[in-house]
Amino acid sequence: MKNLFRNLTILVTLTIVSLMAKPTIAQETSTRGTDGNYVGAGLSAGITNGGQDGDAATLGGNIQARYAIENTPVSVRGAILFTDTNAALIPTISYDIPLANRVNGYVGVGYSFIEDNGNPTPLGNNDSLVLTLGSEAQVGSNVMIYGDAKWGIDSYENSPASAVSLQAGVGYKF
Repeated sequence: MKNLFRNLTILVTLTIVSLMAKPTIAQETSTRGTDGNYVGAGLSAGITNGGQDGDAATLGGNIQARYAIENTPVSVRGAILFTDTNAALIPTISYDIPLANRVNGYVGVGYSFIEDNGNPTPLGNNDSLVLTLGSEAQVGSNVMIYGDAKWGIDSYENSPASAVSLQAGVGYKF
């Protein structure tokens, strides 16, 4: 756990230094990517198994949101991955990478808070650190599509296994 926090601190420090070193990046890329804030919903699929009873991969839904911090490539995100019996709440900070006009890639770090530890969600059954890799595109004046993969580190109770879930959905841009 000590190494995990050290690596997380290094990642956050490098991100902050890169933002300070290139203060004009948002201006240089303003015609690319998307700065759209949105709330969306879609499917979520856990693709891993923790190896214990009740750890099976699960299919569920997701509600995700993004709020872009102006003049920076940083966003605050939130996700709820749910099944009919449990949910994972995941606040995240992401670094957004413009890929094309109205299209972003993003990498993020957050934490998964499981509503009822021990019961499955698409991202395991235990609170954990979460790394996210995804993309989003604005496909209409108020329509966004998104997809991402979330990796929950040590996210199964009584198991050292990590969980991976895949999400996709459609959002309303505001």
